[in-house]
Amino acid sequence: MRALLVVNPNATTTTERGRDILVRALRSQVDLDVAYTQRRGHAADLARDAAREGLDLVVTLGGDGTVNEAVNGLMTFDAGPAADRAEQRPALAVVPGGSTNVFARALGLPSDWAEGTGAILEALRDRRERLIGLGRADDRYFTFCAGLGLDAEVVRRVDQARHKGSISTPLLYFRATMAQLAATDRRVPLLTLKLPGETAQTGLAWMLVQNTAPWTYIGERPVDPNPRASFDTGLDVLGLRELQVGGTARTMVQLVTSRRSPRGKQVVRMHDLPGFTLTAAKPIAFQVDGEYLGEVDKLDFASVPGALRVVC
Repeated sequence: MRALLVVNPNATTTTERGRDILVRALRSQVDLDVAYTQRRGHAADLARDAAREGLDLVVTLGGDGTVNEAVNGLMTFDAGPAADRAEQRPALAVVPGGSTNVFARALGLPSDWAEGTGAILEALRDRRERLIGLGRADDRYFTFCAGLGLDAEVVRRVDQARHKGSISTPLLYFRATMAQLAATDRRVPLLTLKLPGETAQTGLAWMLVQNTAPWTYIGERPVDPNPRASFDTGLDVLGLRELQVGGTARTMVQLVTSRRSPRGKQVVRMHDLPGFTLTAAKPIAFQVDGEYLGEVDKLDFASVPGALRVVC
């Protein structure tokens, strides 16, 4: 089996020695090449090239952003008439190397990179893999979530803080969320959700789209607003009609502290959607898999079943 290990050198949970151990362990199972990412978007290019060269497996070491890039590289590989078949692309294995590792944990892998590597080696020996569905927003694929509004603004704030030297922690996200709530309360653009053949849902202030559950983690605690979301079903959505500080803060507390999904008049929830369109009255922040992608005013979402083979 020919494989490529895509390493984000900024992976937070491994040292250079740890990466050497990982490489040796993988080489005991596969014919391995190693490539380090050098810029944003580089993991997508590396994964696409691996697919073009006919490799069997792409392994990522990094956080959810590195995984998202690699997935997009694999999914945009043009294999000719059979390009929509997952069998024509390399399988994906994910070694957790970020601060949260939502996608790896959603696949049932340990959050520790060493234990995760052991689980992947065992799966390779036993030839265990599964097909999973992905979400797509216009031409950008996502593995576990996308968001327009509040959460994307929080991701932007966290990215800005990290560029200034801050470390990604639950406390940093909490502070960014509270700061964004205070800033957003007076100038929220309104979102509209349109399902084919149905009346549009208007006046939405924030929209979260999930391809699986949970949405994220705070430490070891899963945050699970759409617990029925799954790689094997369509997309789930959670929307808020208002972002007044008090009501939204209560909803955030429900998300973090309760095992029940958020409820209330301001909450809009839908399950197992094959596709829909979101439009905004003015450009609004957008994120996928925890990566801030800028501002948009319209996105077409789709569920893409059986899109990707993963080692798990």
